[in-house]
Amino acid sequence: MISKAGPLLQNITYPSDLRKLKEDDLPQLCQELRQYIIDIVSSHPGHLGASLGVVELTVALHYVFNTPYDKLIWDVGHQAYGHKILTGRRDDFLTNRTYKGISGFPKMSESEYDAFGVGHSSTSISAALGMAVASKLLGEKDRQHIAVIGDGSMTAGMAFEALNHSGVAKSNILVILNDNGIAIDQSVGALKEYLTDITTSQTYNKIKEDVWNVLGTISKIGPYARGLVQKIENAVKTTLFRESNYFESLNFRYFGPVDGHDVERLVKILGDLKNIPGPKLLHCITVKGKGIPQAEKEQTKYHAPGIFDKKTGDIIEVHSDIKKPPKYQTVFGETIIELAEMNDKIIGVTPAMATGCSLNLMQEEMPERVFDVGIAEQHAVTFSAGMAVMGYIPFCNIYSSFMQRAYDQVIHDVALQNLHVIFCLDRSGLVGEDGATHHGAFDLAYMRSIPNLIIASPMNEEELRNMMFTAQLEKKAPYVIRYPRGSGVMIDWKTSFKALPIGKGRTIKEGFGIALISIGHIGNNVVEATKKLEKENINVAHYDVRFLKPIDEELLHQIFRKFNTIVTVEDGTIQGGLGSAVLEFMADNNYTAKIIRLGIPDRFIEQGSIKELQTECGYNVEGIVKTIQKELLK
Repeated sequence: MISKAGPLLQNITYPSDLRKLKEDDLPQLCQELRQYIIDIVSSHPGHLGASLGVVELTVALHYVFNTPYDKLIWDVGHQAYGHKILTGRRDDFLTNRTYKGISGFPKMSESEYDAFGVGHSSTSISAALGMAVASKLLGEKDRQHIAVIGDGSMTAGMAFEALNHSGVAKSNILVILNDNGIAIDQSVGALKEYLTDITTSQTYNKIKEDVWNVLGTISKIGPYARGLVQKIENAVKTTLFRESNYFESLNFRYFGPVDGHDVERLVKILGDLKNIPGPKLLHCITVKGKGIPQAEKEQTKYHAPGIFDKKTGDIIEVHSDIKKPPKYQTVFGETIIELAEMNDKIIGVTPAMATGCSLNLMQEEMPERVFDVGIAEQHAVTFSAGMAVMGYIPFCNIYSSFMQRAYDQVIHDVALQNLHVIFCLDRSGLVGEDGATHHGAFDLAYMRSIPNLIIASPMNEEELRNMMFTAQLEKKAPYVIRYPRGSGVMIDWKTSFKALPIGKGRTIKEGFGIALISIGHIGNNVVEATKKLEKENINVAHYDVRFLKPIDEELLHQIFRKFNTIVTVEDGTIQGGLGSAVLEFMADNNYTAKIIRLGIPDRFIEQGSIKELQTECGYNVEGIVKTIQKELLK
């Protein structure tokens, strides 16, 4: 049973209600808000650890700033659950990440308090700066612009680009660095070490305490405050050049580090920072998963833990006598180890998704051959290109929707130079409850237009193994393998490797009247649909092209010579994908046929279960059956 909101929280619908509380009530409110998040997420799974880590910061920000007039932007938006609860969506929070419910990420169309849509990473500073510059042009000198960045998102190049611009724009922007040392996996890189140095430097923190002492008396010392603060800041720069240089050198006033779980002190600090013009950065130290001991210790596991016991924190394993097929991610993780044992040139590269894509399995066995580059997709691609130049074979595993960020690098740094980089696009197609920002809807379309690429998609686990094996063979060309999130089908997949003929499809089922052409895992929906149709004595054909590029033209010639009606089925946008490729082939070869395309329509699909979303898009098993039945009735 889900608990009701606590006595303070139940009286807060919007931040205006929060601001009526006394400051000494805020610790209790934080306790109630944290518990409410735990209560809901324990039985309605979502992203847990990140939101628990920013409860105090969330309360302090809405208490101090005049949201929604003041613009508050949450980076990697899965840390915004507390924000949603405090901004009119407390009673709707049960519907978080469900079909037709509220989004798991800030979304402008959902609430005026969601200043910017932030489903991915490292966009907050750029967006906040754009708003700050616009406010300046509009003459709105009192409007505040706050970017909360962290949970690993400061490692992306876009965040650095925005910091660089903010320092010269002289706009009223406050960047809050939520430093918890982790994204989904542990943060990596020199920036993490730099922030750790700041956090642990006793001399640095002693001097910085003087800054807080001055800030705390701003109202008393009036016009002289700014000069005194500047003197202390200059002393810090001179005494501790290494620690203070980075942010200060970009013309940001750096404050911190501070305890991100001391809500009353945060309120005082934020209140003071409101009165300091120009770009500022507040460095907050937080603990991801704060409030659940297990979540604090096992932060990766509790990033999105599924169902758990809200009292003990223990994750509840759902047991079933039904044997389930392995996840594609597990197949990838185990297969790359086998291949790496066979070929010492194989390496693994991922932008902060080692656990999610199962590259962590290779990382444990061969740590010197796996590179987690942090949330930096563009760098991951060009870094892989550089390794390929030197004769290595990188398996660069990036989620499909995240790869969109590195499109230019795929074209210029890999495809144009015809380098042997193997891109494994995890989370392709509809991914479910994460919604529009995470669906891998576009990869078939955006990759198909690039010369030199080989594009393949497995229908099952064995196919994934064989495609990975084929990709690392001697044909040195850039290769794309896309596969969905979750389980494959129940087959014996740990078989001997088999090289697949590149650009060759296969016949799944012979038939008459109508031909179904599919690519990838969604072909299993087609298999089930044809079985249902057979029970009605409807015998249609089914072909799996396996490769979108080069597509099997010989097979397509056979299909067009035999069938006048062709249905294409793909788990991707119908604009530019498999259906478009078949239409182009028909036009180029002067065939005449009716083409029906099933796939993701030309709109953004929101959150929901895979089954619900496939039904909405019309390519679930029943949707395929109805399409064939409808066509045969004509």
